[in-house]
Amino acid sequence: MKCVLVTRPKHQAGSFVKELKKHDLDSVVFPTIEIQPASEWDIPDVSVYTGAFFTSPNSVHYFIERLKKEAPEELEKLRQIKVFAVGKTTASDLAEHGIVTEPIPKVADAVNLMQTINPAEIQGKSFLFLRGSLSLGVIPSVITERGGTCDSLTVYENHPPNLGATELVKKMIVEGKIACLSFTSPSTAQNYFKAIGSTDVPSGVLVAAIGKTTANALEKLGVKVDIVPKYYDGPHFAEAIAEALNRKK
Repeated sequence: MKCVLVTRPKHQAGSFVKELKKHDLDSVVFPTIEIQPASEWDIPDVSVYTGAFFTSPNSVHYFIERLKKEAPEELEKLRQIKVFAVGKTTASDLAEHGIVTEPIPKVADAVNLMQTINPAEIQGKSFLFLRGSLSLGVIPSVITERGGTCDSLTVYENHPPNLGATELVKKMIVEGKIACLSFTSPSTAQNYFKAIGSTDVPSGVLVAAIGKTTANALEKLGVKVDIVPKYYDGPHFAEAIAEALNRKK
């Protein structure tokens, strides 16, 4: 059974591991990023915004959970404005809180999402952007370019975890026990190669990126990307990895 290195945060790795198992793939979980709530941010008056943007399940979790505990009236206001989500998982998490999202593009990243929105819907209007500490800021930038205003609120932080298993992972890769390295964000890739101490990938080991943003980050590091799924979510990512590994047989 071929093995995939999973670099997702520990609390998010389980669902992806299950998807890999569906394709008869084993996995080693080596989290290269740790998600923590941002320590200081003020709950906004949601009613002043035309819409809100969520780019990940983490942004949903850390924003909504605090609203539920401290300001449920703001959660109700959020249900009354336009809400945009990057990806089906993010939209699904919002739906669990009774929040209906705008249509999601097939290619789920910030760039494609913004391309689907009519500029007239942005000009002269105000938006709230819920982000992590390493956000690339694509959405606020486009909103500003189109004549709108955007308040960015950092609700979670990305930290490199204690990578105590680095030497073990290095050994497994050198011994040919890892067939594919998988990355789900630029930070997972950057932290992985920093921990390993080299951007050299042994011959025969495939590199998989969940989307173009992650693939671009890998290419900037000088790492060749072999796999990018058609749709940027866990099930399609696992499927694309399985297909690529099967072609190698």
